Amino acid sequence: MAMRLPVYVLVVLSLALTCTATTYTVGDSSGWDISSDLQTWEKNKTFYVGDVLVFQFSSSNSLEEVTQENFNTCNTTNVLEAYTNGNTTITLTKPGPMYFISGNKLYCLGGQKLQVNVENNQAYSPATAPEAASGSNLPQPSSKSNLPTSSGVMLMHGGWGTLMSVSLGFVMAIVSN
Repeated sequence: MAMRLPVYVLVVLSLALTCTATTYTVGDSSGWDISSDLQTWEKNKTFYVGDVLVFQFSSSNSLEEVTQENFNTCNTTNVLEAYTNGNTTITLTKPGPMYFISGNKLYCLGGQKLQVNVENNQAYSPATAPEAASGSNLPQPSSKSNLPTSSGVMLMHGGWGTLMSVSLGFVMAIVSN
């Protein structure tokens, strides 16, 4: 039984340290608001795939995800995604830049916009498929999709709190045997 304890500890440490995601409230206590200094808020943060952005705003405001061009010009007419419910949670699912602006063009022109550069996080990135060699005679893929139809996203949050909880659970399981 004593030989299993180091194995349990290693498993717990690896899970707790590799399965972390950070939840950020955009603008902190000010939220997604024209009075928030969003460029300063974002400045010293590193965002990774799997992290979560929480936008909190009043019903008189909205949030739009846009292209870089629309971000630069505060174009609110051709958006990638629009959010109007006041409490919007966005999971960062791929590396690269993401652009958010207020749905109110005047607010956007006043600085209510946010560019987030998302870095790759190996704990969340799916494995890439190998590429076929050029000139190979592989069969064409069928039109049938084998992708799951669920649109849900599963996140694993971890850290020292999780590590301690799981460790105590293992210790209690070992002691009770």
